[in-house]
Amino acid sequence: YSYPKKMRQAASLLLRRPKPSASSLHAPVAVRCCAKRSFSTDAKNVPNYSEFIKPHSLRREASPIRALMPLLKLPGMVSLGGGLPNPDLFPFASLDFETNTGDKLSLTKGELMDALQYSNTNGLPPLLDFLYGLQVSEHNKQKSDDWSICVTTGSQEALAKAIDMLIGPEDHVLVDDPAYAGTLAILKPIGCNLIGIKCDSEGMIPEELEKAMQNAKAKGVRPRVMYTVPTGQNPSGCTASDARKEQIYKIACAHDLIVLEDDPYRFLEYGLDPYPKDEDIESWKRPVSSSLFSMDNQGRVIRFDSFSKILSSGLRLGFATGPTALIERINLHTQASNLHTSGVSQALCSKLLHNWGMEGWEAHANKVALYYMKRRDIFEKLARKYLSEYAEWSTPSAGMFVWFKLNGISDTQDLIQNKAKDANVLLLPGQAFSPSNSKSEYVRAAFSTASPEDMEKALSRFAGLLAKEKS
Repeated sequence: YSYPKKMRQAASLLLRRPKPSASSLHAPVAVRCCAKRSFSTDAKNVPNYSEFIKPHSLRREASPIRALMPLLKLPGMVSLGGGLPNPDLFPFASLDFETNTGDKLSLTKGELMDALQYSNTNGLPPLLDFLYGLQVSEHNKQKSDDWSICVTTGSQEALAKAIDMLIGPEDHVLVDDPAYAGTLAILKPIGCNLIGIKCDSEGMIPEELEKAMQNAKAKGVRPRVMYTVPTGQNPSGCTASDARKEQIYKIACAHDLIVLEDDPYRFLEYGLDPYPKDEDIESWKRPVSSSLFSMDNQGRVIRFDSFSKILSSGLRLGFATGPTALIERINLHTQASNLHTSGVSQALCSKLLHNWGMEGWEAHANKVALYYMKRRDIFEKLARKYLSEYAEWSTPSAGMFVWFKLNGISDTQDLIQNKAKDANVLLLPGQAFSPSNSKSEYVRAAFSTASPEDMEKALSRFAGLLAKEKS
């Protein structure tokens, strides 16, 4: 079956993105974006993507059925081509919800039908419209055909598909050390060679990255992909400064790397200052740092954002932003797997975001950041009370994790998996986050959900356990 060439070309253009509205591309004065920073990289050095994309991904072709989806909205179009179920049989008449601030929202009949029916692979147009505006304002990017967005079932799906596109068993991949265990769970079964780059309180250390590249070159090896979590890193809680990100990006450019910027905690950045006084809370604004994506003028950064930490993890909504040529490969993978992300989740999210507008989104982001900032302060005060004698750590400026380095304990695996569990306190051993599965003196603690009373109970139990180990 050969789908008509002109129709394929039209569908390809339509699938790239809906045209963003003027209102979504211009943030209100209250919405701040990362500041423009001047540093020199040659914008002409665009990667040759065919050298990075794996053969099986290059062989992916647009589904002729999926290609019909954007064409269904063309004026006057009558479709006998798509195998869409008849919406008259959907047993849902309305979808209403109320926010925790009392706003009562309803999907229109058209919005509900779009949510319940098969839809565009890259996302529902109203949601994409908002997301393009968000990325333009948040990352100081100019609207361009060079970069695109696709909505996915959580950012983890986008990341998994990007890894499938770029990494095979023969590859050498640069990753944070320690690294997010969920990403290691994708990478390790591939059989690729993981090169862990040491991190400090600002994340991946540039000198260690450059040294790893030089070592690889001496061995005749060329890493092509780098993975990093720059904000509130899981597990270490570290956040890279703008200057650190610039160094990392320059090295990526110098060595022709594709960068996977996994940033689910960006909107949970709150800085190192303590929780503000009551009279200062209303005027407090979350710190807005530059991203690797905002610095990218060569088309080598794919950015992964998540709604899990700021709206709801159960919605399973994330989105990837990056070079159009690479985002379209992810879309082709989706066409051949889950077709598209849940339309109902997308429609709920879109309705909420458009009700808020950019200013409302920013107000919510501030609220979320402040919430975790207060929890950080409570948790760290208790940690100083109970663990100062037994551990060292850096104060997190974003996210929900503290990375404890235990004094005098070189391997925390048995301590955490067995003894801590028996003491009724759950933590994660550092080995779970090691790219090389090495023994670790570290332990990850999360302060996101436990009440202050339970935080104290857990840290007290952990301190008692460490006291026994020390004796």
